[in-house]
Amino acid sequence: MKSEIVIHVRPQPRSAAVNLLSRQIPQGEPRDSDLLRSIRAALNGSAPDSVASTYAPACFTELGSDSWVEQELSWNRRCVVSSQGGVIRRKWDFLEEGQSVQYACLGRFAHSTEATGPVHGSAHYTSFSNKEEYELAQEPAADSGLTQFGPFHAASHTDKPKNELAQEVVPAVFVFLRNIGKVFLSNGVDYTFSLPFLVRKAWPLYPHGVLIQRVLEQVEVEEARFTGDTLLPTIFSITNPFAEPAAIGITAGIVGGHGDTPVSLSDEGELCSKPLAALSAAEEVVWVSTHNSDIDVLITFNEEIRQLVVWRYTYVKPKGVFDPIEHGRTKASFWVQRLTTRPLTNLPDRWMEGFSAALFDQRHDGSEFRTLLAICIPGTQALIYALPVDQAGRCPHANYLTTIDATSVVPIRSTRAEIWDLLVVKPGGTVSILTHGLYDLPIQLRLSASRNVRTQDADESSDLEIKNVVAAKWECISSVTLTCSGGENYRGRFDMIPQDSLVSQTLRVLALVLPKQEAFDLHRKFLEAWTPHYFWTSSNGEFHALSLAISFVLELKPRLKLPVPPTSRQYFFFTLKPNPLLAPVLYALHMLAEDLRLTVHRYDSLLLLVPLVCQIAHITRPEWVDYWKRLCPNIMPAWPSPSTIRADTLDDRIPVWPPDMTAVLYGRLSNPEWKFLPYESPRLASLFEIQPSFAFGNAEPLLTLQRVTTAYLCLAGDSVASTQRRAELTVETLIEMWGTAKKGLLFLDGLPLGIAAPLREAIRTCQLSPPGNWRSEHYELVGRRDLAFSVAKVQPVHFQQGLYQSPETYVARSVLNSHRRVTISTLVDQAKSASIGEIDAVSGVELDLNGFSNIRFGQDRRLEEVARMLCSSSVASARLVERLELNEHDQAKEQQHQVVRLAERTLALPYGRAMFTFGTVQTVTREAYVIPKMEFSVRIQPANIPQECTNWGEFHNGVAAGLRISPGARGVESSWIAFNKPSELTPQHAGFLFGLGLTGHLKEMLTWHTFGYLTPKHDFTSIGVLLGLSAANVGSGNKHVTKLLAVHTPALLPTPTIDLNVSLMTQAAGLAGVGILYLGTKNRRMAEVCLHQISRKDLVQPDLSNEHREAYTYAAAIALGMIMLAQGSSTPADTACLHRLRVLVHGEVKSLAGTGSRPTFDTNITSPAATMALGLMYLKTGRKDVADILEIPSTIMELNRIQPSFLLMRTIARSLILWDAIGSTEQWVLTQVPGPIMEAMKEHMVTKKVADDAIQLAYYNILAGCCFVVGLKYAGTARHEAYMMLSHFFDNFSRFVAANGAAFDHKIKRSAVREGLNLISIALCMVMAGTGEISCLRRLRYAYGMYHQAFRYGVHVATHLSLGLLFLGAGRFTLGTSNAAIACLVTAFFPRFHHVSSDNKSYLQALRHLWVLAVEPRCLIARDVNTCEAAYLPVKITTREGNEKGITQMISPTLIPDFGKLLSVRVDTPRYWPFFVDLEHSPEQKKNLLANQTLYVKRRTAFLSYTEDPKGSRSLFVRSGSSAGDAATLDFPQLTDAKTHPASDLTHFISSFSNDTLFLAFADYFSRDDGETHAERIFHAYCHAVLLDSILQDKMETLQSHLALYQYRTQPESAAYFHLRLQDLRFAADFYSRVFERRFSGRSEHNPRPPLIRENTVSGALQVLDKRLGELAAQPRFNKVFARYARGETVVDAENFDSPGELSRSLAWYLLRNGIPSASLLVILRQLAREAYTQSVSRPPPEGTADVKGLDVGIKEVLRGTGTKMINAFGSGWSGSSLDRVVEAWQGVS
Repeated sequence: MKSEIVIHVRPQPRSAAVNLLSRQIPQGEPRDSDLLRSIRAALNGSAPDSVASTYAPACFTELGSDSWVEQELSWNRRCVVSSQGGVIRRKWDFLEEGQSVQYACLGRFAHSTEATGPVHGSAHYTSFSNKEEYELAQEPAADSGLTQFGPFHAASHTDKPKNELAQEVVPAVFVFLRNIGKVFLSNGVDYTFSLPFLVRKAWPLYPHGVLIQRVLEQVEVEEARFTGDTLLPTIFSITNPFAEPAAIGITAGIVGGHGDTPVSLSDEGELCSKPLAALSAAEEVVWVSTHNSDIDVLITFNEEIRQLVVWRYTYVKPKGVFDPIEHGRTKASFWVQRLTTRPLTNLPDRWMEGFSAALFDQRHDGSEFRTLLAICIPGTQALIYALPVDQAGRCPHANYLTTIDATSVVPIRSTRAEIWDLLVVKPGGTVSILTHGLYDLPIQLRLSASRNVRTQDADESSDLEIKNVVAAKWECISSVTLTCSGGENYRGRFDMIPQDSLVSQTLRVLALVLPKQEAFDLHRKFLEAWTPHYFWTSSNGEFHALSLAISFVLELKPRLKLPVPPTSRQYFFFTLKPNPLLAPVLYALHMLAEDLRLTVHRYDSLLLLVPLVCQIAHITRPEWVDYWKRLCPNIMPAWPSPSTIRADTLDDRIPVWPPDMTAVLYGRLSNPEWKFLPYESPRLASLFEIQPSFAFGNAEPLLTLQRVTTAYLCLAGDSVASTQRRAELTVETLIEMWGTAKKGLLFLDGLPLGIAAPLREAIRTCQLSPPGNWRSEHYELVGRRDLAFSVAKVQPVHFQQGLYQSPETYVARSVLNSHRRVTISTLVDQAKSASIGEIDAVSGVELDLNGFSNIRFGQDRRLEEVARMLCSSSVASARLVERLELNEHDQAKEQQHQVVRLAERTLALPYGRAMFTFGTVQTVTREAYVIPKMEFSVRIQPANIPQECTNWGEFHNGVAAGLRISPGARGVESSWIAFNKPSELTPQHAGFLFGLGLTGHLKEMLTWHTFGYLTPKHDFTSIGVLLGLSAANVGSGNKHVTKLLAVHTPALLPTPTIDLNVSLMTQAAGLAGVGILYLGTKNRRMAEVCLHQISRKDLVQPDLSNEHREAYTYAAAIALGMIMLAQGSSTPADTACLHRLRVLVHGEVKSLAGTGSRPTFDTNITSPAATMALGLMYLKTGRKDVADILEIPSTIMELNRIQPSFLLMRTIARSLILWDAIGSTEQWVLTQVPGPIMEAMKEHMVTKKVADDAIQLAYYNILAGCCFVVGLKYAGTARHEAYMMLSHFFDNFSRFVAANGAAFDHKIKRSAVREGLNLISIALCMVMAGTGEISCLRRLRYAYGMYHQAFRYGVHVATHLSLGLLFLGAGRFTLGTSNAAIACLVTAFFPRFHHVSSDNKSYLQALRHLWVLAVEPRCLIARDVNTCEAAYLPVKITTREGNEKGITQMISPTLIPDFGKLLSVRVDTPRYWPFFVDLEHSPEQKKNLLANQTLYVKRRTAFLSYTEDPKGSRSLFVRSGSSAGDAATLDFPQLTDAKTHPASDLTHFISSFSNDTLFLAFADYFSRDDGETHAERIFHAYCHAVLLDSILQDKMETLQSHLALYQYRTQPESAAYFHLRLQDLRFAADFYSRVFERRFSGRSEHNPRPPLIRENTVSGALQVLDKRLGELAAQPRFNKVFARYARGETVVDAENFDSPGELSRSLAWYLLRNGIPSASLLVILRQLAREAYTQSVSRPPPEGTADVKGLDVGIKEVLRGTGTKMINAFGSGWSGSSLDRVVEAWQGVS
């Protein structure tokens, strides 16, 4: 009877979706006229009259959580239903659209994962209209001699372009109506797009998108025939819902796409210069593949020429939007290449309905990679093509192979896991599977009965055989729907892929050594043996079936072995005529077993395979049986005996002793000159001159063996002498093989202890001294997460909640209130607040930086104190002095004055709070953003604070709230900004917008949202938006923002006199915005505009309409200075500008003739403005001639002609020009004062002689200006010299201000000194920005408390700005000194302070916040990689000043010097792993440090952090005492007095310094002291020693190794894997005793290190086993058995042994441990020794010898050397004691 494979099928009822939709089909009225039916048909298009269905393609189904769930999509005219596994999941109804469903399909769609997707055109103010503009914005001006911006600005503006947004591919449902299309994604997102045509049919494409073919209207065809034009394409692809459907382009060739090779087009250059060549309209799509191969195929039929065309299609990302649109390369996403054509004639009607095609058998066939294509056309034979792919990924053409008889074909996963087979329906109604290429595997179909078909004893006659199958369709992986001639549908699952990994591996290995026919016969016989068991996967049934199949192919016959143990069913194979394939099969199976030996968790599979190997080897090479009998002694009852060997069945093509891979690996380690290649199974066939089948491709089935040999080749390469370099190569190889560190570590964990030991030692070498050029995966593998994070592309989240902490850390933090439990009273207060609507009240000074702020300033409360001072939402308290001389009315009036002064201070608080809380909000929620309120109450509400005063306070409050949001915060997008827009525009929201602009978030605002803010002409909002957009695009010259500014700045318009109904204050903001937007660009047009606006003619005379003329002039001058920043030169244009500025500074020269002419500008306004413009324009140029324009007068007459404040401006401007000359000493400051003034002031101070008021005012203004420029030059440096000098002047000026004087001139001088003190205060805090220096804080705290009449609004502003600078960003930020930073600091701290909070006449208050653009995040933070918490850490920072290098010791978190001077950062402390950041030579490390300013450090396990243990008194070295006893316990486990050990309570002890859960669990479960038995107590003592050893040396990876060693040491010899573990232990012992010191310790490079596992520990374990073996070998009964073995006699388990198999186990143990050759080799050696002895004794010297004793010794040495080489024993080889025993056994018979 012919054996067949049986597949059970079941009837397939209609799905629930089809049933649902069938009931909804509207039935047409019988009275409908023909005209009405025609109209309805035209409207419906190609909509189905019945229910249509489609299944998800097989490759798309695998995306889901369960790859076997069949996804079905069904639809009628108005409904679409998606179902999975027959269960309805979703339903869409399109009744409201009023259109019929034309077609629907399942596929995949690329969806943007960014919060804001790509928006086209000028929707954002950061978009660019062309490529040139984009590139221009990315580069500094071509003639810019200096870089205007600092390194942080460049780092923060290197974001990826908008067209490179991250995308994910998600499953989708595509529905096409009459003129619209809809895409419903599985993640809930859906898109709707317009369709300009009717869709006839659609197919999913790979990797995403859909192919559609439109309906070709008859009118269109006739029109084209009449005009002679070419028909428009009918085939399109849709990949983007925002773009039109794209035609499919034709290319000459597709390159790549095979494996990991990227796809490209061979004629790329031509396509970029030619119009798109699309598929012809005559082509009609008949089939599209679903990516079950590396080649994707599209088949079309050309009706005109009756030709079938096979195309290869691929997806190629279109070129960018900057390329010319007319090129074809920018239009198409999918491209096709013609592979072959086939003329078709005499086709039956409706042949396309029965058309089927399939790609299958995609694999490497030994010569090339190819895929087979089957095309089945009704009425003809099926065509088979081969699609070859070369190494470059090209498939030039399809090769016709043959035809087969078929009526329907379907690709399925049936017999091979990664390779598709072909299900063929034959014309006779039968079904076959084509596998292994075109080998036919007949299938018998039976109907599953209602009973349990898995009952093996059931009568199968009741199963009805299914015949007359006519079609197969709707495949899903291995499930297929079969249609019979009677219309019945049956669903069957043809899954015959073995689930047992051993069976799968065996089939793959044998496919590489067996010819094609034999390989197919083996697979077929296996399936036939497996099918009676209904493809069961339990009880090793699969392997049993495979064993039978192998015996069939090798022509072996089973024979029961004798004697038979009662529990064994094993048998020997025997053969009368040996098959030549026995040797290659044996070799392949042996190598498979060697592969299994290298994976610990597969030892059970090894014990299953070895009996099969031995049964084949018993025929061909009995010595191989001996090899495996030693490792697995229980596999067969008898040892192979030389007396039973048949010489005619031996095969000399394989060696006598099998390849022992552990010996090969050891040999490679010990002797690098021992050559061998990485293992490759395809080489096996060449040894036996066999052409293998490659039925599973040429992929390596023995991956573990290949990977281990590859790693060992790097580990012991003879070409690399350095131990360090060999270790690095090994780590790089492991990452190259596995891709990720996690997979690599899992691979190492699966290796046996001995094999993994050299690899772990190499990793340890790299862990201690890693190279600096690795990727993060390499560092992760060697256990250096600190270095991995430092080079990672994506940084971890720092502000994690709920991180595990040690008990000490938790308690310490509880003291700091971060973990304080909420009390009932707190809950009550929160409930009350919620009831009155104050649930979201915020103070505005919340830092949300607990982990950072607690460690930045230690445990003092300076941050809390600053937060208290800068909080504007709490009720202030004031101490009122009761004056008895005042009546009640006067007292109330006095109180109101006091409250008003406090209110002025409150209004100035947001300036400082903006700095203090800058960038502290890291993430923005979707809720409304709350801006803290301004609280003016003291005890009574002030009655006389005008609205215009509070408006600007509210504006600054909004800015402070906006600046809390970090520049890098996510979630700030246009919709979120619009969501926070109030119903009526307020100054507070205007400031909030400005704050968002300063941090760069206003870039995200869409154009139409901007119009909503600017249209109402609300001054505050206009100022906030204009300045905000300019700041967000600083230095870019963005044209869209320029247009917006022009609309609000008449000076930028062609007719500047036009009335825009825009206030002068808003115009000033617009002009300042121009300066910010064009900062450093040297734009001549904008510079000319700003220059002319300094002396704007209509602002010469003051009146009510131009009260802000001074602020406007300053804005124009600063804008000019910013545009021309540090770009002043001697060119004619600059010379003309310089001349004009000189006139504006000194005024027009009065001519004699024109004494009566009116001046064209007011020098009192233009002079200081032009002075500052000149200083910025020639910043750092050192131009003495330009500086002399701003010479400071020295005589009283000259001083009386100029305002004293002008001297302040000139001092600042002169110093900006002569930047390099600025010093930091008091001496330098005094030298800047002209000599006459200095002498007069010295005389005044010494002799108390009254100096002229002009002299004194000039003196104080010049000093203040000098101090300010010193603050600018040394901003953010915390330079001690500058700090001391500025502190000195601060104290001097403070004493003068505090002095009282009745005279009016004293008040004038005191006012001038007060203004100077404001500048000096700011200068001092600029130098100390972000440091939180306590002395500065004390000075400012005193100033903060002063709010009497003399301290007006400007004083409070300066004080709070200083306070904010001192704690900039809560100590995380400081100031930069780039050109742009200097300009922004001059603008923000411009020496013109306001008298009241509503004052904008002299200077625009909004510009006070431009300090944000000078901020640099230079706070170096060290974070623990395990907890991401900030940590105290000593670091050594190397800097360069000029040509000198210096090393500074700092404690992080700390502010570090300017990055331009920074060379390296080194962590060199015993508590943390060493870390070195080379900023000078490593651009990648510098880029990462610029991006996040974080050093990720890894604490050594034996130490606590500096926070928990500042003095180091709690480290493990201090607390654990001497560890000598623990080391001895490792070598020889023994009981010690645990109570006397300093660390007896190990769990608590470990938890006190380690938060590693592995250590804690190990201590809790294994290192206890409550063992009940002696063995338990010894084990706990051993674990105790292991844990301490691992922690002390920070090598937690050795915990498992030590446990394995203990298991090896204590395991009984009856254990199943005892001998395998013994061999592994021998490997480890030999490695550590003979190889490590020589090849791995680094001693040869004079850098020795100890091994991970002590040599004595490994040797001690082996010594314990040797002692047990010695006791066993000394027994007389063992001696008898061993003697029989040594003489080659039959050895069978004797009855005098205690248990079955004990004889084999004991003998195998002894043979394995002593490296004794096999019995057959011993017989040969015995004969050789006897002959040598006889010849030597019988001959006289010199040919012979009379020294019998010496002769015996010599023969033994020869025997030992020969025997060792014959079996490739590693280590010491054949032991001398066992050799003596063998010789004694020989002599006992001789």
